[in-house]
Amino acid sequence: DMRVEETGGGSVQAGGSLRLSCTASGFNIDRTDMGWYRRAPGNECELVSIKKRDGTTYYVEAVQGRFAMSEDNAKNTVFLQMNSLKPEDTAVYYCTADLLWPLSSRGYVCPPNRSQGTQVTVSS
Repeated sequence: DMRVEETGGGSVQAGGSLRLSCTASGFNIDRTDMGWYRRAPGNECELVSIKKRDGTTYYVEAVQGRFAMSEDNAKNTVFLQMNSLKPEDTAVYYCTADLLWPLSSRGYVCPPNRSQGTQVTVSS
């Protein structure tokens, strides 16, 4: 059974930082592209970032220069470091993998079956 579990969300003031973690089970993160997407109340799902197996990354324009993905293959965990947070970053953040659902920066469609996600709330 392949799954991911997100942790690390919380409530911060604008300008603050959080680091989200995503631990995978049932597959190795170094064998697939990994990514994050988010869903804000009343908003559509939005792809946030991708880190490919070859190391290349993609970040949606709204988070470029503020968010960064990294990984710890020994722990089978990927991270999303979020700096200079803004109220518009408030959302539930979900981790995903190309093994679980097609992951592409072009016309991304969020998976119908979501993991639990982790709530990020940024106050002004």
